[in-house]
Amino acid sequence: MTLSTVICIGMAGSGKTTFMQRLNSHLRSKEQPPYVINLDPAVLNVPYGANIDIRDSIKYKKVMENYQLGPNGAIVTSLNLFSTKIDQVIGLVEKKQDGHTHCIIDTPGQIECFVWSASGAIITESFASTFPTVIAYIVDTPRNSSPTTFMSNMLYACSILYKTKLPMIIVFNKTDVKKEDFAKEWMTDFEAFQSAVREDQELNGDLGMGSGYMSSLINSMSLMLEEFYSQLDMVGVSSYTGDGFDQFLDAVDDKVKEYDEFYKAERDRIVKEKEEKEQKRKEKSLNGLMKDLGLNEAKKNDGHESDDSIEVISDLEEGENDGILERDEDEGVEREYTFAGDERMTGEVNEDKTPDLQKRYAEALAATAKSPSSETAENIARYIRE
Repeated sequence: MTLSTVICIGMAGSGKTTFMQRLNSHLRSKEQPPYVINLDPAVLNVPYGANIDIRDSIKYKKVMENYQLGPNGAIVTSLNLFSTKIDQVIGLVEKKQDGHTHCIIDTPGQIECFVWSASGAIITESFASTFPTVIAYIVDTPRNSSPTTFMSNMLYACSILYKTKLPMIIVFNKTDVKKEDFAKEWMTDFEAFQSAVREDQELNGDLGMGSGYMSSLINSMSLMLEEFYSQLDMVGVSSYTGDGFDQFLDAVDDKVKEYDEFYKAERDRIVKEKEEKEQKRKEKSLNGLMKDLGLNEAKKNDGHESDDSIEVISDLEEGENDGILERDEDEGVEREYTFAGDERMTGEVNEDKTPDLQKRYAEALAATAKSPSSETAENIARYIRE
């Protein structure tokens, strides 16, 4: 069976870490031990054994001291440092995938530090491009019994879905305290949610909806989210008692199939599009260079047709953007240049060196401005053909 990745995301206090502990125990009881990764650098203790722990390589307090950062800034910076080695992390998981069916990932409690940071996107994309990946959005069920709080949480879940573009499961946690039936009803029955909004307004007055405008806004948003709800799987679990985890794993299996059928195909299409655009950009740059050098004319005079399979030196260089690049069309961009190996021009260009630089530039331009001779053009054309 192919290894699937479950990334656990949720608001602070929603029970992500306890959910991870129970999920780990549940899978081990089924003799399917997961590969566990902790990405929260600020946590003191984790109640599960992690195969990869960000705290082993990144010291959160040292990051705060060295970079003079607050708690959230240190979390983001720690994730940034960790993401620079994500290729090694993916390599470790790939080596162990034969012995595991699931890779479960715990994320920081400060949800925005992971979801909206560049490092969070890099980590998520790296796993999603290698393994079938599912987002488990953990919801604190008792705290979402208010229609206003519930709607806020669903809007956040919606934004995460469209940010990550991955299959998502809404996990209503802490069902041992309050059942998730009310939430499932609100997500499937618009009239039931409207009724709950009215009841909350009548019961709490200004402490509830606040105003008729707020009530109208929430009702409108619930209509907008109807399509969003239709694409989700909803599961109620209790990390305390272990109820609902079989249903959660069934939902993960369904989302893995959905990933293979829809999301993977869409990702492959986007990657192919990017490759085609890059190829067209390179061809355009090469054609522009040949035109500048007068090679097209030289080829016509030589009686040879253009060869699309021509290799140039830039094709042998490493890196996606190495070689010939399009000219920078931005005007007024100030740059600093360094001329290595030239004692007269070491360091940046400044007012003292500008006159000398301009004189040398004018001499070089005068020497190279002449059109290449037919013999030179013919030699260059012959080199490219060969």
